[in-house]
Amino acid sequence: MIPVFRSLVEIPSDFGPTVAAIGNFDGVHLGHRKILGAVVAEARRSNVRAVAVTFDPHPERFLRPAQAPPLLTPIDERLRLLAGTGIDAVLVLRFDEALARLSAREFVEAILVRALQIRGLHEGGNFRFGHRAQAGIKELAAFGEEFGFGLTVHEPVHTHGLEVSSSAIRSLVATGDLRRSRWMQGCPFTVRATQAQGRGVGSRLLVPTVNLAPYVELLPASGVYVTRITIGSRRFQGVTNVGHRPTFEGAGFSVETHILDFEPVELSDETPIELEFLLRLRPEVKWPNPEALRAQIGKDVARAKRYFRLAGM
Repeated sequence: MIPVFRSLVEIPSDFGPTVAAIGNFDGVHLGHRKILGAVVAEARRSNVRAVAVTFDPHPERFLRPAQAPPLLTPIDERLRLLAGTGIDAVLVLRFDEALARLSAREFVEAILVRALQIRGLHEGGNFRFGHRAQAGIKELAAFGEEFGFGLTVHEPVHTHGLEVSSSAIRSLVATGDLRRSRWMQGCPFTVRATQAQGRGVGSRLLVPTVNLAPYVELLPASGVYVTRITIGSRRFQGVTNVGHRPTFEGAGFSVETHILDFEPVELSDETPIELEFLLRLRPEVKWPNPEALRAQIGKDVARAKRYFRLAGM
């Protein structure tokens, strides 16, 4: 894992100079990867370090918590994906009252100039920063001239005629459109969690069904999905139901995966589980009786197996 600095004081005095990009990087999608790839390329040419600067919590959660969206990638997953872009380190700034009140100049001087010894900065055209988002690309370019760092502004990335953004991906996932969200993110939408408590530490999974622990970030729309589930180091094909299982009165919300190519596997309440959502088969339906539901599950399983066969997975 690359170094992760969670405050300015953690950055070694001899760490810079650097080339950097600043952003929330939710999803670490194709647009983010383009910018970070350019950061790495410039850093390598200049023989300096490449850095991603991000925030925790997401600024919206501090500034407008009632309107803040659930995230594609919680901070730990975001850090894992950022490490895969080739950058040398991540600076995670705690977004709190003190950071929110920094003026644009104070942000540039304290973080970019003094802490990171910035030599080059890469951003999208809609980048805003400073107290009440007072400054944008024009002001950032002026600071670059004043303090001696270059600014590269990147155009939005498009794929299949769609402009890539975290908000667009969140909207697609929320409606169950996993094909187009995958185009934008560059990988399947994935949830990383543990199993719902109750099986017991050190037990073995002897039935082909896994329920995820309660998950507070973004989940796809209620429905039935073709999925892949990784339990520890073992990966399986699956069919996952997201929702309230309306056929059974009072069943409650769950994310329940039926493993198709099941083999017994070690599974405790702490075992990491990775669930990749590949295709939405159908919405949730309240069936007249459990027999009708079982018949439909058989059809769902057959479609999922066909998907895996055609995809060569």
